[in-house]
Amino acid sequence: MSRAALLVLADGRFPAGGHAHSGGAEAAVKAGRISGAASLEDFCRGRLNTAGLVSAALAAAAVLGVDPALLDSAADARTPSPALRVAARRLGRQMMRAARATWPSRELDALARAFPKGAHQPVVLGLTARAAGLGPEDAAYCSAYESVSGPATATVRLLSLDPFDATGVLARLAPELDVVARAAADAARNVVDSGVDALPSASAPLLEISAQAHAAWAVRLFAS
Repeated sequence: MSRAALLVLADGRFPAGGHAHSGGAEAAVKAGRISGAASLEDFCRGRLNTAGLVSAALAAAAVLGVDPALLDSAADARTPSPALRVAARRLGRQMMRAARATWPSRELDALARAFPKGAHQPVVLGLTARAAGLGPEDAAYCSAYESVSGPATATVRLLSLDPFDATGVLARLAPELDVVARAAADAARNVVDSGVDALPSASAPLLEISAQAHAAWAVRLFAS
């Protein structure tokens, strides 16, 4: 295992399409739920412990060799919003392109054939981590970090928030990210023995509702 591969995968410059998505931050900014660093931190904390936990567990389970088709169905069941399912598959398709160019893998090729319109992004992320020789904790950390770094980066653009303040938010969330990543990896190991029902199903109804409203906007800066 090359831990340096984790740096490549988690790098915001990895061409996986995440820059086009705000993780719900754009809708939250418009609704006044994010107005500065403090409210951004609250938003990211909530996202980390709900959608972030679920995504991290899906990614970790994919690393452990759980059937990606079953994981994709589990991701669908845990994503009530059609808009978020579309966004997750769009991100998965873009990540697949980058992953196959970076870490060629028969498993990635098979997943691309099975889901020509894209599998859910956390599943693709996990299979990418597997192709890169990484472990379940690595994938969980990468996915959990993405769940908060995306909104933090987007808010810099949306509010002209000081990048130092946005980075400070991520640093303060680091201990909680550790907890979520470990919980996600533990859940993924349970999936190997007990099936996908062992995956967490933490929900964030306001994120789902806001995503549906955001998808209908005539003008928006981010795709989701």
